[in-house]
Order: sequence, then structure tokens, then C-alpha cells
Amino acid sequence: MEWDHLFDDLEGQLAAEWESERAALDAESERLRISKLTLHDRLRSMTAGENRVLLELTGGEHWDAVLRVMGADWVGVSASGDPRLRLVPLSAVTTIGSDHGVLLSSLSPAHGEAGLRERMTFGFVLRDVARRRTPVTIGRADADPVQGTIDRAGADHLDLAVHDVGEPRRTRAVRGFRSIPFAALAWVRLESASGVV
Repeated sequence: MEWDHLFDDLEGQLAAEWESERAALDAESERLRISKLTLHDRLRSMTAGENRVLLELTGGEHWDAVLRVMGADWVGVSASGDPRLRLVPLSAVTTIGSDHGVLLSSLSPAHGEAGLRERMTFGFVLRDVARRRTPVTIGRADADPVQGTIDRAGADHLDLAVHDVGEPRRTRAVRGFRSIPFAALAWVRLESASGVV
């Protein structure tokens, strides 16, 4: 009888050790998976639910924003109750504030392959905005916003015809031209939807 108890006790100890070792391996595996997550991965998860976040940008702007769409190196948001889409390069984002549930859910593994939209770069989208002649307001990190129409977008900069967004881009309405490096952009607000992104 005593031998039965001894073997039961040893069997219980061995099972507990195996369970403890498996839990440690699972925890280490999860830490390794999380160490490979990028901000893009986390934002992709957050945009799937169109979550509300506090977005802080270079230059000190703070927005209560809803994440709408994710690109390769940018995120599209609606900010502070304004339904117009703002394209924000990830390089301009300094902090993303969210509730703990959204933060934890963004750690979940991504489902499925990234769509075509998620592979579009910031420059690609700006070239499409230029092609559609969509009026924009451009926020820069260290300067006042400027309004107009993007005439062209290069690899690392854009050319903007400066005019009031309420007027179509006509020669008489244009007050000047600006070449703006992408690195200086904090955000680009699309003043009309016209099917962009």
C-alpha cells in the first residue's frame, strides 16, 4: 500500500514538473513572438476594429482619432470628430495611447495576408492624390498647415500648388508653390473623399 502512495506522489511531482516546464516554454515562445512584432503589425490589428486612440505626432499635436486604414508606412485616421481622412506617415507618430484592451488585442497574431492597400507606400498614395487633383491640407511638424493641390509626388518629396481648398486649382487661384520633403510631413488631410484609398 505504501508503495502505491509513493509512486502516485512521484507521478504527481513529475506531471507538475512537466507542466511547469511546458508553461515556461510557452511563455518564452510568446515573448519571442512579441519581440518580432512591429508597430505596423500592431496598428494593422488596431485598424481592423477601427479603434479609437490618442495619437501624438511630431510637432506636439494630439488627436482623439479613429484608425481607419493601414498602409505600408502610413496610417489613415479620422481625428477629433472630423470625418475627413488624414494620412499620417508612421515616422510622424510619436505615441499611440489606447485602452488596455485595445493594446492587448493588438498583440494577437495577424490574420491572413496583408492586402494590396497595406502594401501601398505613402509616396504611392500621394501620387494617387495628385492624379485625382484632390485638395489637401498638409500639416508639417514645425510650421503652420498649408492648403492646396499636390501637383506631383516624387520619391521623397511633393510639389504643392498653394490655394484655398474651397477653390479649384486654377492658375488665378494659385498663390505659390512649395516643394515639401516627406520627412517634414506630419499629416495630409484629404479635403474631399473622391475615392482615394
